[in-house]
Amino acid sequence: MARKYARVMAARFDAMREHALLRPFARYLAHPALWSLHRRSVALAVAAGMIGGLIPGPLQMLTAGILAVLLRCNFPIALVTTLYSNPLTIVPLYLAAYKLGSWATGMSGHTTLAPLPHFDWSRVADSTRALMQWAMSLGEPLLVGLPLLAALLALLGYAVVRVGWNCSIRRQWSRRRAARRRPST
Repeated sequence: MARKYARVMAARFDAMREHALLRPFARYLAHPALWSLHRRSVALAVAAGMIGGLIPGPLQMLTAGILAVLLRCNFPIALVTTLYSNPLTIVPLYLAAYKLGSWATGMSGHTTLAPLPHFDWSRVADSTRALMQWAMSLGEPLLVGLPLLAALLALLGYAVVRVGWNCSIRRQWSRRRAARRRPST
């Protein structure tokens, strides 16, 4: 299923390559490693997506894409992985980064935080601006905690994919061995 999806994505990219905005980057995005599905490529793509996901705003997928090109890992998976941070999860992630940064810098994490601004869906731009100002008020612990949390999530994502992939392969081998042992009727 995943390989079929990867082939469909590669075919779509071939069609998109002719788009005027993508034409200057086509030679970088045409590398076969960016579209292959194997353990290392997928694990690195998840790590790149985890790093990119903690960057604020519309730069998440751009960062993950650039990392995928530099690391020569699966491009679509890197982009999709950034979606773990969304309007529902970004505040808990940033609070976790703040706590991690407080611990790493030795600053007291017991200081009272300013209350989280109310998010008004009818005024998304103003609410987003207020949320960004709130995040900037968190200061040094957040600036230290975000890269630390991104690195931890990237390592965790990489390890989970590698271990999960290995377990899946072992389970397939075991099923094949069991099927060969059964007598044919």
